[in-house]
Amino acid sequence: MIRDDIKQAQIAAMKAGDKEARAAIGLIQAAVKNRDIEARTSGAPEPGTAADDALVVEVLQKMVKQRRESIDMYRKGGREELTANEEAEVAVIERFLPQQMSEDETRAAILTIKNDLGASGMKDMGRVMAELKARHAANLDMSKASGLVKAALAG
Repeated sequence: MIRDDIKQAQIAAMKAGDKEARAAIGLIQAAVKNRDIEARTSGAPEPGTAADDALVVEVLQKMVKQRRESIDMYRKGGREELTANEEAEVAVIERFLPQQMSEDETRAAILTIKNDLGASGMKDMGRVMAELKARHAANLDMSKASGLVKAALAG
């Protein structure tokens, strides 16, 4: 499962002396551990299960989103050395994420959900987004999907 992959990557980075990857993986492990602590009160999923992988993917997606926002701010501020650091962390984090759906695959999934739910307009946006997240959250950037859902429902 993803947790095992992260642990193996940490060991490999330590053996290879890759300080940047080791530091980024340490951040991943800390974020996952924090999420585990938060989830304890609501009943955390059993490690090694699909539900646990979904939780880890959610944490990783959040980390990537935060870093991309930082990259944008650093670029606007002319801080290329910080931009490079954040981009390196994104590259390490993305190694553990499942393959993301292409734009065409996303459009096809939205169309399928739209037809399944009988969605006909913008009033159904919430229902379509909720179903899209339920079916494809691990393989999809929901912020990008939002625009595609709007386009599908408006047209």
